[in-house]
Amino acid sequence: MFSSRAKPRSIASQLILLFTPAAGLLLLIGLGALYWIVIRHAFEEDNAVLADKLAALRADLHESANPRALADELRAARSKPAYWIRILDESGAAVAETPGMDALVPPGAFPPVAATNHRPRDLRTSGRLFSLAATAGDAAGRRYTIQVAQDRSGDDQFRREFGLVTIAMLGCGIAASALIARTVARRGLRPLAEMAATVEGISPARLTERISSRRWPPELQPLASAFDAMLERLEESFTRLSRFSADLAHELRTPIANMLGEAQVTLSRSRTADEYRDVIESTVAECERLSGIVDSLLFLARADAASEQVHRQRFDGRAELEKIASYYWTAADDRQISIRCDGSADINADPTLFRRAVGNLLDNALRYTPDGGEIVIALRADADAATLEVHDTGPGIAAEHVPRVFDRFYRVDSSRSTAGSGLGLALVKSIAELHGGSVALQGNGGTMVRLRFPNHPR
Repeated sequence: MFSSRAKPRSIASQLILLFTPAAGLLLLIGLGALYWIVIRHAFEEDNAVLADKLAALRADLHESANPRALADELRAARSKPAYWIRILDESGAAVAETPGMDALVPPGAFPPVAATNHRPRDLRTSGRLFSLAATAGDAAGRRYTIQVAQDRSGDDQFRREFGLVTIAMLGCGIAASALIARTVARRGLRPLAEMAATVEGISPARLTERISSRRWPPELQPLASAFDAMLERLEESFTRLSRFSADLAHELRTPIANMLGEAQVTLSRSRTADEYRDVIESTVAECERLSGIVDSLLFLARADAASEQVHRQRFDGRAELEKIASYYWTAADDRQISIRCDGSADINADPTLFRRAVGNLLDNALRYTPDGGEIVIALRADADAATLEVHDTGPGIAAEHVPRVFDRFYRVDSSRSTAGSGLGLALVKSIAELHGGSVALQGNGGTMVRLRFPNHPR
């Protein structure tokens, strides 16, 4: 089966197909105008000469007073004269005539004398072209008709030969235009081939290379800039992917190593039932940790693929926050940490995802807030969105870490690796983006995380 879509033409072929007809049209117009001017000028000159010949014959007839005196001159004319002359009297009888003219150009072929002011009449006979003209003359008080046939076979042959030369020039010009167009197209598209060769040399191991838009023609500079921007994004993605893979391996290796070590130590000798129970409980805890990591990673993967379903509904944000905070009051009371909710707003979001995002923020805040500290959840609304802020009185986050705290598995202090998986803030960011919102963090004087949920997301 053949594809229904035609194969796209190359840019070079399109340029040639556009340039060549355009150049051919210009050549056709130019050469056509030249042909018309030259031929018209040649025939106009012949018409002028023919008119002069008629005037001279009319004067000779008038001066001679006897048209028969011209007969001897006409009979002595060459076998192939340039002009064939006939003089008719009032009755239409020929009184003087170039020998053989009657058989070649009969009197009736000439235009009437009344039309002498018009252009000569052309007649093709015996393979020759004649221009016929007639005028009235007088001699000795009698009126005569002068008929002159000008042999223009030479002009006719010149016209044909000049036409052939013009057509040949047109064909050569079109061929030359196609060749020039091909050369110009190849030369003009050479930077594209060089750019393609440069791009082909870029591999995952050489993502630091750039095309550099300054070395290319202005038409290709936007494309080069777009390639460089794409390479920057790819380099960043590859770097993040490599770091993510390393962090993931570390996160999975730790609980697996703990379970394997405990199992091996336990199996090294006989244990009591309580000891076996302790090992099983420890293994369950590590499995729960692994399950949490896997669950978070699956959620992030679905969010990246835009496959996570968001079921938005409008609900009372203050009531939902108090319900979420109540789950953490027991743990907060044990450390004398107060959790306070301020403000109110209606929120347009998926309640399940909203609870998960706020729960992650409260979990982080409790983890890093010292005993006796405070956590404040502030809620406010404006015309476009509802904003949620979670403040804590912990040590805060240094400015150099703020741009990366939402990366997966990133932790400000690696010594806290056992405190969590490093996926909490990444989950919060994904949830905000799924709702068309945003998330921001400030780390001075404690930590403040701001979530924004639009009222009418796109």
